[in-house]
Amino acid sequence: MFSSAWNSTLSALHSAGPWLAYATLLALMAAGLFLNILGLPGLWLIVVSVVVYGWAFGWTYVGLWTIAVLVVLGLLAELVELVAGAAGSKAAGGSKRGMIGAIVGGIVGGIAGTPLIPIPVVGTIVGSVAGCFIGAYAIEWALGKTHGDAAVISYGAAKGRIVGLIAKTAFGIAMATWAAVAAIPIVWGTTTVVGPPTTVPSTLPTTTSTIAP
Repeated sequence: MFSSAWNSTLSALHSAGPWLAYATLLALMAAGLFLNILGLPGLWLIVVSVVVYGWAFGWTYVGLWTIAVLVVLGLLAELVELVAGAAGSKAAGGSKRGMIGAIVGGIVGGIAGTPLIPIPVVGTIVGSVAGCFIGAYAIEWALGKTHGDAAVISYGAAKGRIVGLIAKTAFGIAMATWAAVAAIPIVWGTTTVVGPPTTVPSTLPTTTSTIAP
């Protein structure tokens, strides 16, 4: 079933044409950056989209070197986000369950905040940070922390979320930019030369000179 869906995707890309496929790739990468703000694995949507695009056109426009760079950048982004979030929560005395609450709250808050503020991305970021704070606060308070301690821990988790979000978004923009340039459906360095005809006429015109006696 997966093989059939994969073949259908490749067939659709080929029939659509390279430039339409390239436009679709750009749209998917933009969606990946948006999902990243929500706390979802949007950067990996970028990687998968580029892999499908490259495979569909026989790696003519995108090479394995580009895929390797995107994977490395994606892994670095995940590591930076994890370290930033953990450091912010741990420095404030948060628990592991509080960190989970912050992550879940960030996702829910990002989704809920998107339609509330009619400015692209702003509502998502505000909702994600607010949800991170509320999620960490609710868990820590439920675990027996005082309101003051829970608030301090939640502030640390939200601060770590902001730092991690900024860093990961920067990595995502770098990935999308690299992929957008590499995937342009132009084969660089090729030229079409119009030369002389390759066939020679079978008969050549003849001239007869007449010499007067």
